[in-house]
Amino acid sequence: MSSPLALAAVTAVLRDLLNNGLIDHNITGALGNNVTVTAVPPDTIAIDGTNARTQLNLFLYQVTPNAGWRNAGLPSRDERGTRLTNPPLALDLHYLLTAYGAAELHSEILLGYAMHLLHETPVLDRQAIRTALGGGTVDNSILPPAFQALSAADLADQVEQIKITPETLSTEEMSKLWSAIQGHYRPTAAYHLSVVLIESRRATRNALPVLTRGERDLATGRERGVVAVGGLIPPYPMLTAIALPHKQIAARQGDVVTLQGHNLEGGNVRVRFEHPRLVNPIEMNLGLNANGENIAVTLPNDAAAQLSWPPGVWNVTVILQRPGETFDRSSNSLPLLLAPRLDIPGSNAVRDAGSGAVTISLAFTPQVRPGQTVSLNAGGNEAPGDITVQTGTLDFIFPALGAGQQWLRLRIDGADSVLVNRELAPPQFDITQRMNIPA
Repeated sequence: MSSPLALAAVTAVLRDLLNNGLIDHNITGALGNNVTVTAVPPDTIAIDGTNARTQLNLFLYQVTPNAGWRNAGLPSRDERGTRLTNPPLALDLHYLLTAYGAAELHSEILLGYAMHLLHETPVLDRQAIRTALGGGTVDNSILPPAFQALSAADLADQVEQIKITPETLSTEEMSKLWSAIQGHYRPTAAYHLSVVLIESRRATRNALPVLTRGERDLATGRERGVVAVGGLIPPYPMLTAIALPHKQIAARQGDVVTLQGHNLEGGNVRVRFEHPRLVNPIEMNLGLNANGENIAVTLPNDAAAQLSWPPGVWNVTVILQRPGETFDRSSNSLPLLLAPRLDIPGSNAVRDAGSGAVTISLAFTPQVRPGQTVSLNAGGNEAPGDITVQTGTLDFIFPALGAGQQWLRLRIDGADSVLVNRELAPPQFDITQRMNIPA
């Protein structure tokens, strides 16, 4: 695959191809003028007076995705965001080949020879690319710095060769192009070059090759093969839901959560908790689980856990060894909201005598981390929290907040503190989740 230098490399190779072809046909002798081949915007070329030159110009006017390669290597990441492949950036290049003449008929002669050269070279030869980008017999050190860098484009080694195809543009399309370029029209031919493949060099993760399709019979050496299951329940561990106590919609530290699913029985059972703010996941070892339908997990609520378990959205996965197997199996992941727990007695509210604004210094567990989104809703009024360091206490300023008892609800990364008691019918507010606001 090529590097991001490939676009400039293709233009350099095309310019070299045209320049060599004009030299081989002695166009300079035929025209009586020096002929130059350039790759600059057409509006920068002098066409009048003593500055007018006989030249060919190659202009890359459009780059489009290649339809045949644009989906290659996808998906490039798994469900955890780990890079699996480096999908190529597949591009088609569209060029305008324009001939400029300092004398009568020079532009027509130049364009004819140039189109004939491209007609006789429908594919950019790999060796020609290496020669052009390597400077041929010329020492690279005397070349411009931008050209020296093109030798690292790896254009000659990409899997697809670059094909040159004439492209037909209508009078209207050509007129719009030259109007956008703001240049004076000269005899022009359009060409389509396909395909340039640009690929990243980042590390990827690939699965190991399959050695057997199931276990081998020790006596016969034959593979077990594919096992057919007569039902909709898969034969591997699978989570279907996470049941929370008291009909809550978010868990709190100290709660017993029940992971429900299929084929959850086994040994060496670990429950893995992953959080976007943590580099490494947290695993809880449960040992043996005899129930294939659910696993009960108690979320820790000690001082260490309040420091290491940030509130917000967690992904939960079960890892275990099925009966009769010697390797680990992983279930799918399910999201779990870990809500903050408010410490109302450890909090306080102060009203500013001048402005009337109320500042609530709220204590809660577990602690939040920099980068998390935090807001406090008090009596229907919401105020954001500013986090600079990991902390379990934040100040929230309310410009206008009524005096008396106000219900509090703390939201951290979408996880709300538990304000409603859903076990009652109808549901009611939890009276422990309110604070007295001074007048």
